[in-house]
Amino acid sequence: MHHATAGNLDKRGMGDVWTLTVQEYLAASRGKRFAYRFSRNPVVLFVLAPVFLFLVKQRFASSHARPRERRSVYGTNLAMLALAALLGGLLGFKAYLLIQLTVLAVAASAGVWLFYVQHQFEGVYWARHGEWDYTTVALRGSSFYKLPKVLQWFTGSIGFHHIHHLRPGIPNYNLAKCHQPCRCFRP
Repeated sequence: MHHATAGNLDKRGMGDVWTLTVQEYLAASRGKRFAYRFSRNPVVLFVLAPVFLFLVKQRFASSHARPRERRSVYGTNLAMLALAALLGGLLGFKAYLLIQLTVLAVAASAGVWLFYVQHQFEGVYWARHGEWDYTTVALRGSSFYKLPKVLQWFTGSIGFHHIHHLRPGIPNYNLAKCHQPCRCFRP
């Protein structure tokens, strides 16, 4: 859904960071403006929200999920619980939780930050549904974030986000190759 709705002002809310236009922000109530600014506070956006997202929110299937997706979410939860019980028993639950929560917090924060900078930048493409164009949003609504080779590997080459949005089915190990012939990003 994220790839089908990214940059579409009329279909926000599925796999994106809450974004208001200037006009929407100015027309919003004082409470909504406060909530918007609070949600974009760096501590909330890059520390609290990522931990909540990965530790709590993604542990439940969405209300629109098909039965197969629901089984997948709950099967993953059971496998994670079994692994946590096993490793907690072997290492001690305090040590296990300390390790897991630290790794979760760092990885989730880095992931949300990467996602944020790849969709929230000056000049990013947003349009109303009637003017929204899939190719334009892929190339101008997603960034190219050049990372060192080692970080490319650790992030699954997600710096080539514009290519990923253009063709989400391209395996991550081929994103850099697909970017090479593209002259639209070269001077």
